[in-house]
Amino acid sequence: MPKGIWIFVEQAAGKIRKISFELLSQGRKIADQTGEPLVAVIIGEKVANLAKEAAEYGADKVYLLDSPQLAQYTTGAYTSVLTKLLRNEEPQAFLMGHTALAKDLAPRLAQRLGVGLASDIIDIEVNQEKFLLFKRPVFTGSAFSFVEILTKPLLATVRAKSFVASEPDPTRQAEVIEVAAEIDPGDLKVILKDVALIVTSRPALTEADIVISGGRGMKAKENFTILEDLADVVGAAVGASRAAVDSGWIDNQFQVGQTGSIVAPTLYIACGISGAIQHIAGMGASKVIIAINKDPDAPIFNVADYGIVGDLFEVVPLLTEEFKKLVNE
Repeated sequence: MPKGIWIFVEQAAGKIRKISFELLSQGRKIADQTGEPLVAVIIGEKVANLAKEAAEYGADKVYLLDSPQLAQYTTGAYTSVLTKLLRNEEPQAFLMGHTALAKDLAPRLAQRLGVGLASDIIDIEVNQEKFLLFKRPVFTGSAFSFVEILTKPLLATVRAKSFVASEPDPTRQAEVIEVAAEIDPGDLKVILKDVALIVTSRPALTEADIVISGGRGMKAKENFTILEDLADVVGAAVGASRAAVDSGWIDNQFQVGQTGSIVAPTLYIACGISGAIQHIAGMGASKVIIAINKDPDAPIFNVADYGIVGDLFEVVPLLTEEFKKLVNE
């Protein structure tokens, strides 16, 4: 019989990503409901210290794949070692964050294992038979579907901010099992030569509690400094609409929308964004939405909790100054 609710604990530069804490916390609840153990899987180099954190967020057992060959993510190496592990241990479910890494890795795991995949899910239900049902948005978020996977393991990627991370329990301990990183030679054909890191003091777009985005109304690349100034005051991430990205004003890694990043922060501030349905699909789940636009008929106001009809080049600097006062109080 398949056993265990498994969580892929994604880490970067030796630090666990927030989405993994969210998954461990929700996984603990699911494991308690189903009577299954909660198992964490950590991959990388010199990441043994992360096992304690996984335990604090609910893991009963931690599988550790620690090797220089796994220091940086490569599709082949990660697919190879995870396929072997999942085949050997036969978990009930294997959950990953819906991150750039998982969007590359999860479909390959599904193909290797011959199982179904539910991607970008926002909720998990446990039915009377203790079977998992996955809820995911469809039609740009205007409807929802419930996905039932009949193959095992149940493989799914979960959208960030769908669940709330619990408070860590420093007294919790987990059994740690070290697994040898046996990578098939055929999976080493692609060799990673270099990694270009973008160093920033701002939080990652998909993990930020506050996101400030700019659209076509920003008018030029240099005007994004207005949003960056506000973001630095309130500890926010900076995002953009597709129109701003296509105009070359900001890199596409900052795009929010159906074809960009899906975000669900506590606060989303849309500046000069008209509110195309593709953009709404990427930020509509935000807890509070503030729209700033000089067009009173802009569709963004239909989804905003608060709207400011005005020139963003006047409004945003005023907000920055007011937030500075609050921060300094």
